[in-house]
Amino acid sequence: MGIRIVYIAEIVGKAGIWCVKQGLPELKKSEKPDLVIANGDGTTGGAGLGRQHAGYLRKLGIDVITGGDSIFFKKDLVEGMDTVPYVLRPANFPLQSPGRGWRFAQAGRERVAVVSMLGQAGFSRVHGDNPFAALHPLCDRLRQETPYIVVDFHAAATAEKQAFFRHADGRVSAVIGSHGRVQTADPSILPNGCGVITDAGRTGSLDSVGGTDPEVHIREYLSRMPDWSKDAWTRPALQGVVIDLDDSGKTAAIRSFSHDCGEPPQQDRV
Repeated sequence: MGIRIVYIAEIVGKAGIWCVKQGLPELKKSEKPDLVIANGDGTTGGAGLGRQHAGYLRKLGIDVITGGDSIFFKKDLVEGMDTVPYVLRPANFPLQSPGRGWRFAQAGRERVAVVSMLGQAGFSRVHGDNPFAALHPLCDRLRQETPYIVVDFHAAATAEKQAFFRHADGRVSAVIGSHGRVQTADPSILPNGCGVITDAGRTGSLDSVGGTDPEVHIREYLSRMPDWSKDAWTRPALQGVVIDLDDSGKTAAIRSFSHDCGEPPQQDRV
């Protein structure tokens, strides 16, 4: 029979949360997934994931929330990581880091290993261990329990993502690229059955800079003065990928989606 997984692209700000609230019920109705994964690295204020938002996304129907370079930006989540086992920080973070980088999630009668990994290039504030070196030993361990392994590879460099995809082919079921927040038109299946996409996109405002207000970023580039991100609400959309896995754990099909969520009411923008 195999299983179907819906992966929701990085949720950015209040608009992203609103898109999940509006769009996920219909997406579940139409796609009938066995498991829903979402990247939550930009959920709270465009950078990081607050504990309250993590719990709310769980209530909205997301089974596993993956992170990235910003996963520890919100103190309340860091201090309570042990109470939210459905939230993953990168598996190639040091052992001393709070939380876990992978977990088994139930998908119908099957168990799926969901893994969060961080790339090496382009991150000046956060550095993990080498994800290439970490992947194979972890997969050997996970494959003793399940043939279904899905990796969220949060990386900035396209070349690193492409190399990692091929390094993972034959070891995992799928690798979903995140962090770029721009959906790429390249979902594909590699020779040994690994489904991949360079970047799943973002859930939130599409007429924005990575889901946040363009004017803030323009001021930063002009002045070199850092500023807090500001929510953007123009053209909100729910993006991501649908992955079908066969009984052997290989990807049988992978396709991206981008659903317009309409115009949000003014009261939801507060």
